[in-house]
Amino acid sequence: MRQRVGIARAFALSPRLLLLDEPFGMLDSLTRWDLQDVLVEVWNRTKVTAIMVTHDVDEAILLADRVIMMTNGPNATIGKILEVDLPRPRDRKALLEDPKFYAYRQEVLHFLAEYDHGPQAKAA
Repeated sequence: MRQRVGIARAFALSPRLLLLDEPFGMLDSLTRWDLQDVLVEVWNRTKVTAIMVTHDVDEAILLADRVIMMTNGPNATIGKILEVDLPRPRDRKALLEDPKFYAYRQEVLHFLAEYDHGPQAKAA
């Protein structure tokens, strides 16, 4: 409930930009899905630009128009930008039936595997 109030409070301020750092990270799956739906519902009404940090690949594809993937380490840079061209509003069940979802997912997972051991491993 606290997370839901936090989302409502953030949007109530009518921000021009919303920064979300792992907003659903410590939640169980059902609560996470519920709050993702709340976030999308509120975003559909406000259309505020949101930047969200997440380590959940499926969540990134579900919620984002662009997934910006970072390299590892203290000198991290933007490694790749993936444009997510899936229709909105997005329905979790429909996404799981869309081949494009799996192509996007594979692209992100491939990037993560490539940078899994950091830039030192690539140089070796």
